[in-house]
Amino acid sequence: MYDFANSGYTTVVITAVFNAYFVAEVAARAPWATFAWTSALAVSYALIVLTAPVIGAYADAHAAKKRLLLVTTAGCVVFTAGLALVGRGDLALGIVLVVLSNFFFGTGENLIAAFLPELARGEALGKVSGWGWSLGYLGGLVTLGACLAYVSHAQALGAAATDFVPVTLLITAGIFALASLPTFLFLKERAVPAAGSSDILRAAFARVGETLGRARRYADLWRFLVCLLFYQAGIQTVIALAAVYAQEAMGFTTRDTLALILLVNVTAAVGAFAFGHVQDRFGHVRTLAVTLIGWIVAVGLAWAAEGPLLFWAAANLVGVCLGSSQSAGRALIGYLSPPARTAEFFGLWGFAVKLSSMLGPLTYGAVTWMTQGSHRLAILATGLFFVIGLAVLAGLDPARGRAAALGDAGEAPGDKRETGR
Repeated sequence: MYDFANSGYTTVVITAVFNAYFVAEVAARAPWATFAWTSALAVSYALIVLTAPVIGAYADAHAAKKRLLLVTTAGCVVFTAGLALVGRGDLALGIVLVVLSNFFFGTGENLIAAFLPELARGEALGKVSGWGWSLGYLGGLVTLGACLAYVSHAQALGAAATDFVPVTLLITAGIFALASLPTFLFLKERAVPAAGSSDILRAAFARVGETLGRARRYADLWRFLVCLLFYQAGIQTVIALAAVYAQEAMGFTTRDTLALILLVNVTAAVGAFAFGHVQDRFGHVRTLAVTLIGWIVAVGLAWAAEGPLLFWAAANLVGVCLGSSQSAGRALIGYLSPPARTAEFFGLWGFAVKLSSMLGPLTYGAVTWMTQGSHRLAILATGLFFVIGLAVLAGLDPARGRAAALGDAGEAPGDKRETGR
């Protein structure tokens, strides 16, 4: 249900509505507008990169995942609602609120992911992660559908983007707050606080330092984090700039873009649900490799598209690959993580994802700036991240990584099916 709740934020603010609004209205389509948007995202992700491992270590040591999740949820809801105040020319205010809302969203995303190993056995991580991602895309559909209904009504009355976009942000904040309530009412914190951690900051840094110092033992986990860095750079670029590409390169209107993202959320939900079941049988690594190949094809189609038909085909392939690759990646981190350090290792997962969220969109923004606004060259450059990720993934040994996570050379009881290959 938390995946359902928080997906509206990324769908409306990062992917479908506010990003294009920021470039077209807030920054008035200046040559640096796309780079300004990606830079704002990069700052928020830099803050998450700096804090995620320590927050994860603190959450593990003090069994505080749920308490911290409440704080991050409240922060994201408040600052998302604040974005409704941003109008034409309010560049500084828009950047500050995007940075803050996205920081709280990303930190909360790490915390909720760390509950996964508490809710599923090793052989079911892919299935449960797939359920979560699938519900997440349905949540994005609900929020986006409500926004589309309002936008259609407002446009019928002759309203401009500066009139209806602020209301969509209030809708998004309200749905996030309401749909997150079941998590805080029913989800239990099953972790037990660790003893001997009176100096919170020192203990947290010591715990992270210990993890980094034992990197050789978790060689396959670290290899996957490198793989994750590259392929997520491509994914985060598509998430952050899909609407911008649709409007600036393909000439889509706001209504067209909302309809496109709605359909992509449907295919993403189907992809996450279907591949969540497939990956537990076929293997996390094989499943992820298939989806990365799909990403490479989808980016090629988007680059080649001159009209809407081929672009819609690319968008739907993106949806299937988006849901399945996100689900497979989260499950594989859970599969390779030591059971007593889940929040810490999901903090490192968040570290890699947010680092990629700086690398990918900034690269896209820089290419558009250097080429005087060529979004086609920027999307082509994005495809290289998936190629590199696929190459790094080829050397990962999930059975060895799982054995290292469990602390011995054999398989754990009840986890005899090797699901990683």
